[in-house]
This record gives sequence, structure tokens and C-alpha cells, in this order.
Amino acid sequence: MGTTLHPPQLVTNSRTLYLVWVPEDPDAVAKLVPEGLTPAGTCYINQYVVEGPDQTSATDGDEAFGAYSLTYLGSDLTGLDTEAGVPARWWTHYFNSSEVMSRYARAHGVPAGEPGETTLTFDGDILTATTHLGGKPVIRTTARCTIGTPPRATGQLRYITRRDDEFISGRYAYVADVAENFEVLSFEFLDENHPTYQLRPADPVQVTFGFYAPSMTFVYPGGEGPLGTEHGS
Repeated sequence: MGTTLHPPQLVTNSRTLYLVWVPEDPDAVAKLVPEGLTPAGTCYINQYVVEGPDQTSATDGDEAFGAYSLTYLGSDLTGLDTEAGVPARWWTHYFNSSEVMSRYARAHGVPAGEPGETTLTFDGDILTATTHLGGKPVIRTTARCTIGTPPRATGQLRYITRRDDEFISGRYAYVADVAENFEVLSFEFLDENHPTYQLRPADPVQVTFGFYAPSMTFVYPGGEGPLGTEHGS
């Protein structure tokens, strides 16, 4: 089934945990990146929750995203940074609780396969983000986090997809209020038999970038175009 939704779509006030890390097996990660793109040697993950159906621009009829949760992850790339020096990224896995949104993502080249549920919970100042696939926890991030007075972060993320054997560059503008204090305590890939295990972190865990945002707003996807063209630069 296709989708009648047109990009970009707006998502507001998501609760978001984002990490970049050094993988245990860079060669395994590199094999997930297609020829023509160059892995950077680091991986990324976004675990986030959208708690209300009115937090997206797709709210009507059968094409409504609804409240949903999502985990996606993949490989950072070299040579395709944004103007601000943020690396472009290649999706390897994408687990959404909303089939409507998965269908929309697939239409834009995102590898939206099996559905998943993502939860972000606090116990005091301990934040736990868990990705469940088939009812089983597969990825878990634990962090010490205090919201404090959240500084505002703005910019664009860049994700590369592939449609009809052509690479597509998408710009995803965002505005986020990020937690004042954030420290990763553990980052676990819990199922050795699941394909995501290829991206497991090195031991000890080496997180090179990360944040928790109690409120993050972004377009999905943003300006798109074939890689190397005006809109795909």
C-alpha cells in the first residue's frame, strides 16, 4: 500500500534520546553501507516517543500518524557533512509502532521493516530507553539525566536513503530543548541473534555524542533530492 502524504511532515514535542558511538565490529557495520557511500566508523541511534496524535501534521483519516514510538539506527558517513559539520547518516534499521508512518517512511527509501515499541521512562534522574521487538527488549540505553534549564539546539540532520537504485539526500530541520545534564550509564544490545547486534558498541562503551530532549520538533523528511543535486547537496 502506498501513501498520499506529501513531504515534509512536521512532528512536534517528541521525547528523544540520541546517541553516537564507536561500534565493536566496524567491519560488520561497513558491510551494511552500500557501495558509493563511505562509513565513518561511528554509529547512531534515535529512540523517541510522540505521545499525542495532535503532535504531527498528519492527523486526518487513514493517513494519520497517531501517537507513536520509534527507534532507528545506522552508520555515520564521511564526505557528506552538513554546513555545520554534522555527518550524513545511512539508516540500517527502523522500528516504528505506527504502520502508517512506516509506510510513509518506506515511500522515501527508509528501511522500515518489522514494527517495534520504544519506551522512555524515568526513575528519579535515571532515564531508561528500551526498544522492544516482538514484545522482547532488544536495545536498552540507561542514562543519568536532569532537565534543569534546557538549552535550545537548532540545525539540520542529513539522512541518505535509496529509491530505485538512486541515492536521495534528505534534510531534516529540527528545534530541540535538551536536558542540561546527560550522562550515559549503559548502552546494551540484548539479542545476539538480532541483526541490530552488528552495531553493538565497543567494550567499554565509547559514546562520542548524545543528548536527551524532553521536547524536539522536526520535519520528516525535509528537503529531498538526488544526491549531488541542488536539493540533495
